[in-house]
Amino acid sequence: MQVFIKVAPVQKRINFLRVKGKTIGFVPTMGALHEGHMSIITESVLKNDVTVCSIFVNPTQFNSREDLLKYPRSKQEDTGKLAKAGVDILFYPNEKEIYPEGYGSGPVINLNSLDTVWEGKFRPGHFAGVVQVVNRLLDIVKPDNLYMGQKDFQQFTIIQRMLKEIKSSVNLIIVPTIREENGLAMSSRNMRLSSDDRKKAAILYKMLSFTKVNLGKLAISDIEAHALNEINNMGLKPEYFKIVRTDDLSEITEYRSEKLVAIVAAWAGDVRLIDNLLLY
Repeated sequence: MQVFIKVAPVQKRINFLRVKGKTIGFVPTMGALHEGHMSIITESVLKNDVTVCSIFVNPTQFNSREDLLKYPRSKQEDTGKLAKAGVDILFYPNEKEIYPEGYGSGPVINLNSLDTVWEGKFRPGHFAGVVQVVNRLLDIVKPDNLYMGQKDFQQFTIIQRMLKEIKSSVNLIIVPTIREENGLAMSSRNMRLSSDDRKKAAILYKMLSFTKVNLGKLAISDIEAHALNEINNMGLKPEYFKIVRTDDLSEITEYRSEKLVAIVAAWAGDVRLIDNLLLY
């Protein structure tokens, strides 16, 4: 595996491989890699001639400097995992490489209000940062295929919108969420959970599963109210639990046969967790 920290050399290497007719798969990450990340990386390794992975803890998508500083970093361990998984190129840039003209650089993209609901409501500006960094990374790597995880449902929905807006030919591929034994969605933030909070957090997947079983049997409002109550009773602090349409994240009040997803966000101690489950 080749490791690059500068834009020009990594572009030169990727362009060389592209000219040779190699397909390029790309997995952007912020490091602290776990089995969920590795499942995404494995999918790229299996389906592309070359897999590029980036590790960059993007400051523009954090709502507080404290959260940014708390984000786990494990460069040596991550590098070993990627090499073992068969990644061909690791791009490990610093902030100046990603934002040579400052944080405010980059195009303004119409996200059709997808960035202001749910996660966007509780983390204002977060998705602007995500779009900014993903757009920049795609401009550097220029992959054929972009791989992201289902756990960040709103994020990949927004990235799909971004790709449409910029008329990109990149193919976005979503890889299913990997879960711990108790159902908790794997996340880098799970490293910060106490053993007690980790056990309590299993209620999130339990309520998502409850929703899937009872959709069409119980009223939408009753399902959502029950889920919020159970999460709260477990000792977590829920921010939202909603059943929404997959295409535009709009909420529903009555069940109809359409593509829906249940989404949830809650605090377990000082760790904010998100999850989702497709309902079709």
